[in-house]
Order: sequence, then C-alpha cells, then structure tokens
Amino acid sequence: MTERLDYKNAHFLTSASTLSQCPPDDALEVAFTGRSNAGKSSAINALTRQPKLARTSKTPGRTQLLNYFMLADKRYLVDLPGFGYAKVPPAMKEKWQKELTHYLEQRRSLQGIILLMDIRHLFKDSDRMMIDWAVHASLPLHILLTKADKLKGGAARNVLFAAQKELQAHAGLISVQLFSALKNKGIETLRTQLDQWLNIDDNSV
Repeated sequence: MTERLDYKNAHFLTSASTLSQCPPDDALEVAFTGRSNAGKSSAINALTRQPKLARTSKTPGRTQLLNYFMLADKRYLVDLPGFGYAKVPPAMKEKWQKELTHYLEQRRSLQGIILLMDIRHLFKDSDRMMIDWAVHASLPLHILLTKADKLKGGAARNVLFAAQKELQAHAGLISVQLFSALKNKGIETLRTQLDQWLNIDDNSV
C-alpha cells in the first residue's frame, strides 16, 4: 500500500548549484520544472500549505539553484531553475542548462518530473524539450496545467482533453491534470501522484 506523506511537514533543506552539491544520491525525489512564469513556487506552496516555503517573485526566473525541500527521511521535492525569462548573462544561463542536464541525466534518486504549464500557453519549445527528454529517458512525467482558474470550467476541461489527446502516444508515461494554486484545485490529485513516486516500499533506491 502506498504510504501517505504529510506535505505540511516539508521544510527547506539546501540549495545546490551543481550536481555534486546535491544531497547523497540514495533517496527518492521528484523535480518541479517549467517556464519561469508557470507558477512552480506557488504550486509547491499550495501543495505543502506553506505560503512562504518556496520563494515567489514578481520577476520570473529568479530560481537559479536546485532547491531541495525535505518531506521525510530521504524523500525530497526539488525546485529546478525555470525556463525562459531570467535576465542574466548568456554564459550564466548556459551554465544553468549544463548543470540541469547533468542533474536530469545522472541523478539516480529522481523518480519523476512535475512539469508545470500555464493552461493558456501550452507546449512551448521548452515544454516539448522536457517532454521529449522524459520519453527518451523513460522517466515518468506528470503535467500540471496551472492557473486553471483563469478559464471557465468547460474551457479548462477542453484544454485538458486537448493536452491528453496530444500526449496519448505516451499515456503510460505521461499524465496531465488541471491545477490552480489560487483556488487549491487539483492538490489532492498531485499528492496522490507524488505519494506513488515517493513511496519507499514501491521503489528501489
């Protein structure tokens, strides 16, 4: 049976700028990624019921490190640098991408990826790149269509169905749901997915 984790117990553990600075690679973790304005920090805060756990900013792209949050012993959520909007020198952006690639390709503890996409702006190039990488690596991917409160119910469901149809060739690996941090919508569905990935009894480290 999948153990239910208490996400309210989440707390900041450490930030890493390189793979070598991450916690020991003998755990279970799930990474949150997406474009810088997709609402990663808001989603983590809503998930954990802690409004200030992950830093939110009016200037997208401020997350420049791999930020680790501990849920329980050797079980982590990882907030990855966002795609896109960060106003930094090209050399620094290139360094982030290099370290992010190292993390995704080499981190054995990584059980799955949560990809956040603004429901009004789906499947940008960076999103497709992450989807293609997950498929190539056979790593489970769960997509949150964030800011679902910006659309009426019927319109939001239509976008969800369209996204599921586009990804149906990878239905066994990729799942999609509606999510709104503002309205606390979709949190239980997200928790159920995370519980499956982060259950030590169901995964081998």
